Amino acid sequence: MRLTRLIVAGFLGAITMPSFAAEVNVYSARQDALIAPLLEQFEEATGIEVNLITGKAEELLTRIKAEGAATPADLLITVDAGNLHRAKEAGVLRSIDSTLLYSRVPSQWIDPDKQWIGLTVRVRPIFYAKDRVDPSRLSTYEALTDAQWKGRVCIRSSGNIYNQSLVASMIEANGEAATEEWARGLVSNFARKPAGGDTDQLRAVAAGQCDIAIANTYYFGRLLDSNKPADQSVTESVAVFWPNQNDRGSHVNISGAGFVKYSKNQAEATQLLEFMVSDAAQAYYAEINHEYPVVESAPLSPTIRALGTYKADSMNLGVLGTNNMRAVKVMDRAGWQ
Repeated sequence: MRLTRLIVAGFLGAITMPSFAAEVNVYSARQDALIAPLLEQFEEATGIEVNLITGKAEELLTRIKAEGAATPADLLITVDAGNLHRAKEAGVLRSIDSTLLYSRVPSQWIDPDKQWIGLTVRVRPIFYAKDRVDPSRLSTYEALTDAQWKGRVCIRSSGNIYNQSLVASMIEANGEAATEEWARGLVSNFARKPAGGDTDQLRAVAAGQCDIAIANTYYFGRLLDSNKPADQSVTESVAVFWPNQNDRGSHVNISGAGFVKYSKNQAEATQLLEFMVSDAAQAYYAEINHEYPVVESAPLSPTIRALGTYKADSMNLGVLGTNNMRAVKVMDRAGWQ
């Protein structure tokens, strides 16, 4: 078996995928190293050839729209429910018909119209400096606007889909007006102008540039599994706090897959998704990505288990997409750069 790979890097010309008797064509916003090993396992188990194209989420969506009915894509794999919603709104997805998928994956990780489905879960909790923050003073996302956190909070920019989805979830929970007030308060507590990715926020806490950060769990998981002294220094000085445990729960999101509207290999695409929600595949895929399985019976990796247990927000993640534009406008009005 062999996994055929192509990489999209801003090129929008036509792509001709290799043709096999049984195949499935995957457009993936996940890095090659994070998904290719699992696709190779699927090839070995089924004999179905997988053709993989990787690129940024927006590039892949643009390509599928440009290709129209001629697209070779069968599945779009991407991160964040907001990105999956954008593909749905663009009209490039269709509903997935599989009793097995819906019996394995909880409904909150499934699009209400069944056009996309979650494959792994990530949490976006609070991280704090062990030597400068008493965790008993932490409680909720909302409480990060308190005066005690003035000049102490690091978070990435408002252009980041992870933050947009966090704000979208808060609009759903608290309403737009209250969320805008919260966003203004959070901005006033920033230690610095937003810069860098989630790992940069964690490093900033360790370096004393701020005391609090909001980041996705898998970024911390990568540092925990790193052998680099600089990374170990971060994990030794920074700890995770699960916010909102006494009400709705911590904000969660997914990586997931959408069934492309013009798929030519629907049976094979369905078979691949069903393979990806088996316990064994879930355990492997979640571990290599430092994430949580969507299937409750799949085991957690030792690294993720070490982070402890938490109560997750149970809202259907479809609202992260439907509230996205409202979230972007709220963040803009609040001065969140």
